[in-house]
Amino acid sequence: MAKRRRYASEQFGPAVERLMNETGVTYRALAAKTGLSAGYLNHLVHGNRPVPSNDVVEVLAKALDVEAEHFREYRVRVITEKLEAMPDLVDRLYKRLSG
Repeated sequence: MAKRRRYASEQFGPAVERLMNETGVTYRALAAKTGLSAGYLNHLVHGNRPVPSNDVVEVLAKALDVEAEHFREYRVRVITEKLEAMPDLVDRLYKRLSG
């Protein structure tokens, strides 16, 4: 098996699908590991549902043998939460990026 990247560069659904393919896990098997329905997982992979809560991302990550941080959307949420606590930094960063 090819070495896994630490962080996914693709969106959530394709990242989950790639990990499922790499590990040979089916929707039913992933459903059994996570307690989520196979149909819901299919909807996530195909982008028919929004990226789930961080708790669900963590459950999926564990079942797919990666850290939750593997998923780009999870990392963005963590960064957003940290930045919301630092409005001065947000202002400085915005000035730097927009100038």
